[in-house]
Amino acid sequence: MHTSQPNKGGLHNMNIKTMTKNTMSKQTKTRNMTATWVLLTVLLSQLLLSGAQAQQLDAPKADEADDNQLASQLQQLKKEVIALNRDLFILEEDLLFPSSTQVVVFLAVDVGDYFKLDAVELKIDEQTVSHYLYTEKQQLALAKGGVQKLHLANLPQGKHELTAFFIGVGPHDREYKRATTLSFEKGSDAKMLELRITDTTATQQPEFTVVEL
Repeated sequence: MHTSQPNKGGLHNMNIKTMTKNTMSKQTKTRNMTATWVLLTVLLSQLLLSGAQAQQLDAPKADEADDNQLASQLQQLKKEVIALNRDLFILEEDLLFPSSTQVVVFLAVDVGDYFKLDAVELKIDEQTVSHYLYTEKQQLALAKGGVQKLHLANLPQGKHELTAFFIGVGPHDREYKRATTLSFEKGSDAKMLELRITDTTATQQPEFTVVEL
């Protein structure tokens, strides 16, 4: 008796089609939401501008209190627009990078004497996903304790490998390039990793590590 075998290729194709369909659906939702927020922002701006113009026509000699009220309204509108943009950004990340596939890589620096960071190259599963060059202003912000969101991506669940290359100026003003690697398991929750650069006083050398948060 002949027993038919399951068509693995067909199942694989179905999974790809399903993932593609879900991605397109998320992208469509994001575009619609973006258009809605932009339209709302424009309408709010026009409404406030119209009110300001009407106020000027009705009272050409508006007193200082009216000017302060208008300035307060403009400031409040600015805060609302910033809040709307922030909410939209968070919503876009949730749609495009769900926790089941989300991987975030941060960068933190605690150095002062032994290393000056110029660039970072990031590879995941031997594929270059980011190459970042730092300005003097960004270097200063990191040195003051800032944490950079270096990379945000989607990865399937399972085992992966991250490799980071650090390029800069080391002890005695010499060009310096070092790498660090971490193998990690991607589960159903969002995965957060952090690249760390620290000074090691004992060896008078910088130390480069990557850890799971």
